[in-house]
Amino acid sequence: MFHDQLKPFPADFLFGSASAAYQIEGAWKTDGKGPSVWDVYTKQPGTTFKNTNGDVAVDHYNRYKEDVALMAEMGLKAYRFSVAWTRIFPEGRGEPNEAGLQFYDDLIDELLAHNITPVLTIYHWDLPQALMDAYGGWESREIIADFKLFSETLFKRYGDRVKYWVTLNEQNVFIGLGYNAGLHPPGVKDAKRMHQANHIAFLANAEAIRSFRYIVPDGQIGPSFALGPVYPLDSHPETVLAAENAEEANNHWYMDIYAWGRYPEVTFRDLEQKGMAPEIQDGDMEILASAKPDFMGINYYQTTTVETNPLDGISEGKLNTSGKKGTTSHSGVPGRYKTTDNPYLEATNWDWEIDPVGLRIGMRRIKNRYNLPILISENGLGEFDKLEEDGTIQDDYRIAYLESHLQQIQQAITDGVDVIGYCTWSFTDLLSWLNGYQKRYGFVYIDRDEEDEKELARLKKKSFYWYQEVISTHGALLHTKGGMSR
Repeated sequence: MFHDQLKPFPADFLFGSASAAYQIEGAWKTDGKGPSVWDVYTKQPGTTFKNTNGDVAVDHYNRYKEDVALMAEMGLKAYRFSVAWTRIFPEGRGEPNEAGLQFYDDLIDELLAHNITPVLTIYHWDLPQALMDAYGGWESREIIADFKLFSETLFKRYGDRVKYWVTLNEQNVFIGLGYNAGLHPPGVKDAKRMHQANHIAFLANAEAIRSFRYIVPDGQIGPSFALGPVYPLDSHPETVLAAENAEEANNHWYMDIYAWGRYPEVTFRDLEQKGMAPEIQDGDMEILASAKPDFMGINYYQTTTVETNPLDGISEGKLNTSGKKGTTSHSGVPGRYKTTDNPYLEATNWDWEIDPVGLRIGMRRIKNRYNLPILISENGLGEFDKLEEDGTIQDDYRIAYLESHLQQIQQAITDGVDVIGYCTWSFTDLLSWLNGYQKRYGFVYIDRDEEDEKELARLKKKSFYWYQEVISTHGALLHTKGGMSR
């Protein structure tokens, strides 16, 4: 679909940026904070690139005022951040830790003082280690009550000032990599356990939304889903069927529950036949159906292209965590699909295919299937950035990436998609979970690496000034001649 004229971004559109507590805060034992599963997991040799961890990260805990001042200088309209569960409940439950609560009070107040809308993510992967030890974390229904307590504590403390909330960040990633691929805590490779933990996470998400309706009735809430729209490699009917299999299992499986409270039947029946379907108790589906979100949060980085995969075909692949291009190997589900390269797309050094049109496609699919507003809660480019001798960082490639995606968002808005805002990943450079500090995403360069924390100086990249102008022109910069090279 081509448009003669594009609609402008809505007047209240949130041009924002994002982060996660474990990846930026540091101060891992400060002011009564307890250990999360990532504090423990990253201390196990070989789990992360060069054994990096978030003990210091980029020291946002101690430098949040400096970071917010940079956000204000940029003109940022919104900042999405997560709350570290173990700052609030060091043991995952019990009595809340006032020092932890106060830190986020101070951060929220600082944002509001600079006219930046806070977007609070309740859970961004840092499960309390105490709950993992007590009952296995997301594999136990006990976590539903503990997550509800955590969520309600945040709603009551911050709900007067925070009106945009994200429940779970990328449930499909932290469950999939934690319980199927074995690359995130707890490092399990068991499809049955994965689907059971996933079902419990759905219930925890639903209970949090149900509580939110009473505690913050004037707010908006939704999950943040790692969206990967699926393409068939070619038009052979068997390939198209493989794409249907992948779209249903990887996208509808999650968003159908969020929006409607029901699992896609074809995939569910397949899991039942294989003995891998989640165990559903009486009342579960009613709870899920009663917790429709206000928006669908999406984290978008790439599409997925697939082809057929026989019953004896490939399953487990290899993830590129080094930045050595071409080291990813494809994966699949025997009898359903297997991933493959898209011949029409370029890829990053981490083998993530760059597809801005795929974002528009994904948003239109969400609009047509669920008719929910969309909050783009993450989108960004992780790459090697070079600090020049003159102190500049010439990241034109990041500008080109973000601009092309923003242009497709405006195309989607013109198509009729309701988009609340766009949060880039990320505002500052940060710890990239398995990839260390070399994979940089931010507008602000943090002068540190895997071996040396240095002074953690904040340096504005070229993209900082570009996004500043995007915001000040409310997106008009995107249509100026040569805008990508600015």
